[in-house]
Amino acid sequence: MSNAPHPQWIIPDWPAPAHVRALITTRDGGTSTGAYASFNLGTRTDDDPAAIINNRAQLQQMLPQPPRWLAQVHGNTVVDADTLTEIPQADASVACRPGTVCAILVADCLPILFTDRAGTCIGAAHAGWRGLADGVIANTVARMPAKPDDLLAYIGPGIGPAAFEVGDDVLHAFCLQAPERKTAFAPLRPGKWLCDLPALARDALQRAGVTRVYGGKLCTYADPARFYSYRRDKITGRMAALLWLDQ
Repeated sequence: MSNAPHPQWIIPDWPAPAHVRALITTRDGGTSTGAYASFNLGTRTDDDPAAIINNRAQLQQMLPQPPRWLAQVHGNTVVDADTLTEIPQADASVACRPGTVCAILVADCLPILFTDRAGTCIGAAHAGWRGLADGVIANTVARMPAKPDDLLAYIGPGIGPAAFEVGDDVLHAFCLQAPERKTAFAPLRPGKWLCDLPALARDALQRAGVTRVYGGKLCTYADPARFYSYRRDKITGRMAALLWLDQ
């Protein structure tokens, strides 16, 4: 590791031990241009591959090891990042070894970072509405080798409650089994709702036994200068949330 993070990038404000390192990139600091300007890390975009390679190489200078990237599919599969030898189809990972970098790509979905109060383990989950409804948070908490009430969680930037318009299908996905979750939905017009994704994430964390929850205030949709947003722009880049234990 050599370079300091770009000043516009996010260092989570949570009471994790000092050796638990976390970083969330923004649009700033890279070589991508146009709709992808400038620090696009998403290989499944139509950005110039050379720019993505350059951006990822720049990111690597700040990390102890290459990130354990996932092929994210909006599901609930959690993998052990310490033992990965390829890029799996999964939406969350956990690790206990110093130096292993858990990594999530986002552009509206929530990145949720985990550690325990002693900093013995970490986890990262990609939580859009489908993953949340399918239990990606509960599955991640279950894979962490620490008790849920000993965990800390940080909700990174994602689409906010004033911008995330959804249909009845999303409302039903959350409320059929837990009608009280309807408080996270504000009626917009017939068949359409504004969905508070961070509130649903906090609900899922609480149900999984995690009570120390931080973040959840930054909206990707509302800040085009700083954040990529798929819902806002359709053609856009991807940011990364990264977490590791110092070696």
